[in-house]
Amino acid sequence: MAKRFAESIRQRAVPKDPDFVALGLGGTNMMALLWSIAMGKRCVGVELRGDPSLGVHWNLREDFFHHLSLIDRLMVQRHGEEGVPRRRDGEPFRLSEVFRSEETVAGEIFADEVIHSETPVGVHVSGFIHHTEFIDDRWVDGKPQRDIVVLDPLEPPKEYDPSRVGRTMIDVLDSPSTFQAGANEILVMLRRYLEMVEEMDLEAGVEPRVRLFLSHRVVAGDERANDGFVKWLRRDDGFVGLPDGRKRLIIEEIQEFDYKGKFRRVRKPGTEPIDLGTPEVFMIAQGFDSSDADRLGFKQEDVEVDNHDGKGPVVAQADYLAGFMELYVGARLRRRIASAFDSDGNEYWVRQLAVGHEDDPEVGWILVQVPDFKTFDPIIAGLVPPRTPRKSKRYIGAYQQLVRDYYLEQVALVTEIPKEELEQIQTSYGPKLFSLVERVGADAQVATNGVVAGDSFGNGHFLTSGGAVTGMVGHAYRMFQYWESREQGASAAQAIRELADSIRQDTLDWLQNSLQEFGQAAPINFGAERIAQISRTTGRDANVRATTIDAARRHRHSLVPLDPADWRRLSIRSGRLHTQGLPPLSETHPDLRCPARSGVEPRPLAQTSGAGATR
Repeated sequence: MAKRFAESIRQRAVPKDPDFVALGLGGTNMMALLWSIAMGKRCVGVELRGDPSLGVHWNLREDFFHHLSLIDRLMVQRHGEEGVPRRRDGEPFRLSEVFRSEETVAGEIFADEVIHSETPVGVHVSGFIHHTEFIDDRWVDGKPQRDIVVLDPLEPPKEYDPSRVGRTMIDVLDSPSTFQAGANEILVMLRRYLEMVEEMDLEAGVEPRVRLFLSHRVVAGDERANDGFVKWLRRDDGFVGLPDGRKRLIIEEIQEFDYKGKFRRVRKPGTEPIDLGTPEVFMIAQGFDSSDADRLGFKQEDVEVDNHDGKGPVVAQADYLAGFMELYVGARLRRRIASAFDSDGNEYWVRQLAVGHEDDPEVGWILVQVPDFKTFDPIIAGLVPPRTPRKSKRYIGAYQQLVRDYYLEQVALVTEIPKEELEQIQTSYGPKLFSLVERVGADAQVATNGVVAGDSFGNGHFLTSGGAVTGMVGHAYRMFQYWESREQGASAAQAIRELADSIRQDTLDWLQNSLQEFGQAAPINFGAERIAQISRTTGRDANVRATTIDAARRHRHSLVPLDPADWRRLSIRSGRLHTQGLPPLSETHPDLRCPARSGVEPRPLAQTSGAGATR
């Protein structure tokens, strides 16, 4: 009876003209919702894909912990202890404590276990980075040289520090990564908190502070209007324009299905559109390719970087192979940079990243950069005859074998685990090839009452988790500042202009910060002070830049198209769980260690390009 009563209230409690609507419930918008609820605002969240399903691991700056701590405090101040949801074990749901607490430990845990267990589990969802390692295997003066720097561990925060809230993104991103956490566990933690706030209000029969519409989207109009003038006429549909430039929002429930390897969505049969009215402000944060932002006329442009190699500005672009292997990387952030040479002896730099989780033996995210000159073309490699169709099973199978072989070779270099042993380790995802092209919009404001944020506004280098940090720590906090500005007497027009400008500045800070990942050696998420320490220890100039090319990369992309939805598809290769820690790092450069490599001819400096010639 109580469940039926709560459901009847849920159906009637569709908010009209809410204060804030979040379109897309990733980290950026869920944090923005939490700030808004803590400020006493009526909120709505709209998400297309239901529950979170992002499998990557994030390296997070310390600021995120302090933002969660302040939200916890504001919730109690605004709504009282009785207005804060409780976990199943009876303890108040404190976001900062679920993330990390002095009373609990890190380990193999899911956010739902922490939140919904009937007895205390004694574990938090994040892990602290105890080991930060940098391996520099670039050649010097035509010869292999290895420099290893192991940085001193940081001290984890024990309590809320107000000085770490509201900092510029330059300051945030210049600080070192402190925590490692599964992106999905962070997103689940935020989502469950919002769901529990909604549920407790519905059960109490009061106006909900937040309503969540999962498996919903802004009405998309005629599915047949795919191009041309008809699409242009229907582009607004669920974004209903008002004379003053504001948008009224109409959403619909959708049904998702997998059709011929692609995700398709249609309005759920038997349902009607839901009119949310006109919010004071809405924020679109739906990932790097937002159809809603596009429908409102938002466009992104490529970001260019000058590597000072004589080629002038080129598009900031890099390709990586990502894979999730069940090997014990542990509480470690390990970065490696090495020289790679094309057939003409030109030098390029490639990077690898190994990310684990404190006391969790199954987390081994390994990302490896693909040099610009490498194509993975099975015909060039001699694995298939010329003119083999690119869509044939034979061609694609050979392509995937080339990708896997290269990936495991690079994983062996960063982990010190032999390739033949890596072949036997279970892989739950990948390796998958992803391309990163830095892009940014000109203006975050897309309507009198609407802005674009997160990766939807601009995206930088993903290797450092800078996008997650910029969205959750930067853009989301600007929503809190919006409500503060309104309480201090600013008009909605003035406050949203400041909001849009702040989002843009945060993203520009991130792009500026991450540009060095495309050409320079120093890993930006080690922090500015640690980068200087690495430079002093190795004696190598952190400002020296690599060379890049573009044509071969385009050829590589033409072989097998990349699908962004691939992040949601598991691809398990069965094998064993590697529970031992990583082997000790060897002091010998890999090119001098292996008998097959010991005869490598030193490359004369005259043949190296840009970076090699100047080191």
